[in-house]
Amino acid sequence: MSKRMEMKLIEDRALRDAALALVKADIHHLRADFAAKSIGERVIDRASEGAADIFEEAKELADDHKGVLATLIAAIFIWFARHPIASLFTDGDEDDASDEQWDDDWDEDEADEYYG
Repeated sequence: MSKRMEMKLIEDRALRDAALALVKADIHHLRADFAAKSIGERVIDRASEGAADIFEEAKELADDHKGVLATLIAAIFIWFARHPIASLFTDGDEDDASDEQWDDDWDEDEADEYYG
């Protein structure tokens, strides 16, 4: 074997050994890290950090667009209160009148003939 090939072989082995040492060190760090915190705890931490970031961004947007937010809240309130609000503009007798009309129009004999 030539001197040049021997030097190349020695360099390649040194690189291989250094890479192996790095991989082993990474595995050691991962094991130590997972021993301190489980995967479930990590997922919960990451989710809570993400939720906190979203909350902060929503807070900033709400501060920037207070008028839009107030309009949205008012629209939601009016939507849920639409029946009580509508009853303020009607006397409530319209439903009873339509029920009486239905009773007047109903004919037992015709219903018997129709339904058998």
